[in-house]
Amino acid sequence: MPLPESFMQELKMRSDITDIVSSYVNLKRSGRNMVGLCPFHGEKTPSFHVYSENGSFYCFGCGAGGDVITFIRRIENLDYMEAVRFLAQRAGLQVPENQADDGFARLKARILEINREAARYFHKTLLSPEGKKGLDYLTSRGLSMKTIRHFGLGFSSSNRFDLVDHLSQLGYRAEEMIQANVAFQSSRGKAVDRFFDRVMFPIIDLRGNVIAFGGRIMGDGKPKYLNTSDTPVFRKSNGLFAMNFAKNSGGEQLILAEGYMDVIALHQAGFTNAIATLGTALTSEQAKLISRYAKEVVISYDSDGAGQKATARAIPILRDAGLLVRVLTISGGKDPDEFIRSHGEQGPARFKQLLESSGNDVEYRLQKIKSGCNMQTSDGRVSYLTQAAALLATLESKIEQEVYAGKLAEEIGVDRNAILLQINKNSKKISREQEKKEFRVFQQSSMGFRDAVNPEKSANLRAANAEEALIAFLFYHPDAANRISEQLPPEKFCTSFNRRVYRMILGKIIDGKAFSLTDISGEFSIEEMNSIARILAKYQPIIAGMEDAEEYIGVILQERGKINADAVAAADEKTIQEYLLKLKEQKK
Repeated sequence: MPLPESFMQELKMRSDITDIVSSYVNLKRSGRNMVGLCPFHGEKTPSFHVYSENGSFYCFGCGAGGDVITFIRRIENLDYMEAVRFLAQRAGLQVPENQADDGFARLKARILEINREAARYFHKTLLSPEGKKGLDYLTSRGLSMKTIRHFGLGFSSSNRFDLVDHLSQLGYRAEEMIQANVAFQSSRGKAVDRFFDRVMFPIIDLRGNVIAFGGRIMGDGKPKYLNTSDTPVFRKSNGLFAMNFAKNSGGEQLILAEGYMDVIALHQAGFTNAIATLGTALTSEQAKLISRYAKEVVISYDSDGAGQKATARAIPILRDAGLLVRVLTISGGKDPDEFIRSHGEQGPARFKQLLESSGNDVEYRLQKIKSGCNMQTSDGRVSYLTQAAALLATLESKIEQEVYAGKLAEEIGVDRNAILLQINKNSKKISREQEKKEFRVFQQSSMGFRDAVNPEKSANLRAANAEEALIAFLFYHPDAANRISEQLPPEKFCTSFNRRVYRMILGKIIDGKAFSLTDISGEFSIEEMNSIARILAKYQPIIAGMEDAEEYIGVILQERGKINADAVAAADEKTIQEYLLKLKEQKK
């Protein structure tokens, strides 16, 4: 059942989109609207717009858009009702749950219960005789029992049915365990434990829920680490291991390590601000999550080749999220865990020294470029300066560019202005490429190319564009709804998606409700809301009157007539006769 109208109106009134988006994105005023760097994709030039007047947002770079509920759904990885609850809690409102519950919400609740029981079972097994080899492994890595309990570490036995049998006794069904990804269906149709003979690392979200697991195998089998696949409560590209602890560390710096054991060892050594990704490369979603709790990130990946590649990839993602970035380098190919253990009691103090002496990411990247050039030759020095200028052109701050240009000039013995000239040339090239990319994305969406939401658009381009213009006009001029609906009922629309949007908006306005995008967001998917927000953003700067609206209606009716004529041309003789008779009646 839909939520009560009175509740939704109160939620809208207390959930100003500009205020809410500002807690995630650094917004600046641009005319009547607000702009900032998109939180849903990496970019250098702001293309993310918030339209305070109509309560919508749209990114001209990646096409993300919608209302305040859609924004929370995307950035917090929530479904519609969870986003409503999130905003209600923020606004101090009580959601009328008896109206709001649904099957998907119940499934997610069951999965969280299964994960909690599984974590308890794994931990209990670790502390039993059956988990001895797992406990021996953890203690051999220098972990104390206090740390093991703090992180809720566990062990999955070699019996492939232990957890399934345990959860079955608690009343959970096999299909629920499979959807939670703690089990899978065998070729014989039975539920089988997904994790076995592994040390288990529970992954906990910011609300304290166990949402997934990572498991390290005890032997030489593959994969070495097995992680929960994406489920209704977990997306590995969004979460961060130990962020539930690190967010309360009290500082404005986080340490980004490579694996579970590195993070746990750092926490035990007193560095409770350490986090890690969940078996994947760093994503922009994770970087945005980090930026909510810190201003600076120290990358502390392994110093081997793979770690250096991961560092190079992570730096621009973190910078795009507005974070200051430093890079900690450990000599000898060691990871933080090995480094701390290798120095015994002095390990934490030695690691702190490394932390304090770590350079920023620009210095790190310049040094990497320099190490690949022969500085004894003219060609090598030119190559170094060329690559360095290309790197500095990616920096948003002109001050940073000038400071490093000065250092390069002094280091190599060339004119500082020559370096700045090359940097500016590269910066302009980057801006042009970004603008071209954004224009192509917007042009393709306008032309209907690869439009999964409205696949009929490319074949009915003139009609679809007129439909979109009319939808935007109706949104910005709700007082014209009755007049427009009399001239163009929804069934006259040529494309199904636009017809559905048009019918929904008309229904809300004609019912006499104070209409906004939030009133219909529960009826559309995130992808569909992207399209609706694109329509509103496209026509927002256009001043249209009733004459324009009637012109749009004329185009739609004209194109609708062509569709009917095309259909008749391919019809049988009887249908053609009926069509001709209908035309004759219309002319009378």
